[in-house]
Amino acid sequence: MPLSPYACSNCGHWQSYFAVPPDCPICSDVRNDLPEDGWDFRTPADLTPRLTHHRREVVPGIWEFWSTPRVGLDSHGWLLLEPGSACGNVAFEAAPLYDEASLRAIEELGGIGTLAASHPHGYGALWQLQRHFSPDLLIQKEDLQWTKAFRVTHPWDERHEIRPGLVLHHTGGHYEGHAILHDASRGAVFVGDALKLDLDEAGQLAALSCHKAYHKQIPLSPDEARRYRAVFETLDFDTVFTPFECATDVPKSAVLELLDLMIAGAASTRPVPVPHLRPPVHEGRAA
Repeated sequence: MPLSPYACSNCGHWQSYFAVPPDCPICSDVRNDLPEDGWDFRTPADLTPRLTHHRREVVPGIWEFWSTPRVGLDSHGWLLLEPGSACGNVAFEAAPLYDEASLRAIEELGGIGTLAASHPHGYGALWQLQRHFSPDLLIQKEDLQWTKAFRVTHPWDERHEIRPGLVLHHTGGHYEGHAILHDASRGAVFVGDALKLDLDEAGQLAALSCHKAYHKQIPLSPDEARRYRAVFETLDFDTVFTPFECATDVPKSAVLELLDLMIAGAASTRPVPVPHLRPPVHEGRAA
């Protein structure tokens, strides 16, 4: 029987299945809530008429793709333009679905040579991008169990260099195979759900938090926070992308201080206001 893609209405996770799936592995996992009204799965034909698709260049060389109304967890896709690079343009995470106009726009921007994601909450319609562009698809090996909708062509271990200065790092924690992507040339890091950004009405960063399970409000363990810190400490960045939003004013010091709180045993998923995380101003020094 032919396999077809089905999206869970509750979380947006896609499965490739020969009939309507019996359940959603992401929602059945402790990190997500179960749907209150039972399982509901949608095909691309179901979703296409009700979605409006959007795209914009959010910072130079990085494009954002998303759709409204929201589907499931409402993941956004990021396209990093890499002119002249052997890896081609890099797509990290994916929107819930792409229309023909969005796919044509990606083609006009140079297509996709490399596709990757942090963890299942950011997978979106990776399967659709793979079918259309046939890129190299990279997923950290511990998360292969969640990739039923697409074929991983390049599982990787603790660190994977896509090109010099564009590197995937395994963090674990939120998911066993959770990973982040650091773009040194742009001072940007794609953090998946290693961090949650709370933005104010102007779109500026107001608070930071991290969690093992957001819906169940389960914090990271101290050792998981230590692993996060060990990775973030080695990276230079001020721009942060999650599967859902981005902020261009994120102090690395605030990220490290948040993780220090977790390591010290202040196990919590509550957002910490960023001004509380910034280093104090010392006499004779700027903050």
